Amino acid sequence: MSLKILDTCVNCDVCEPVCPNKAISLGEEYYVIDPALCTECVGHHDEPQCVVVCPVECIITDPAHVESSEQLTLKYQYLMAKESAA
Repeated sequence: MSLKILDTCVNCDVCEPVCPNKAISLGEEYYVIDPALCTECVGHHDEPQCVVVCPVECIITDPAHVESSEQLTLKYQYLMAKESAA
C-alpha cells in the first residue's frame, strides 16, 4: 500500500527529506504523499522512514491504494529505471 498523511499533521518538516522517492510534498494545509511515488521505502529501507521519524504518528497505510509487496518492488524498480534514464 501507499502511505497517507492524516490531517493531524503538524507540518514539522521531518518526513519530506527522509523520503527516498521524493513522494512527500507540502500540500495546501499539510504534507501529502504521492501514491504513484510511494513504495513504503521498499528497495531503500526495511521500514517506511517517514513513519519512523513522524513525531505525531499521523502516517498510515492508505486503503485507497492497496499494493502487495511484489507491486511495491515493481514500482521501486520502475522508479529507479526512470531516474537513471533521466
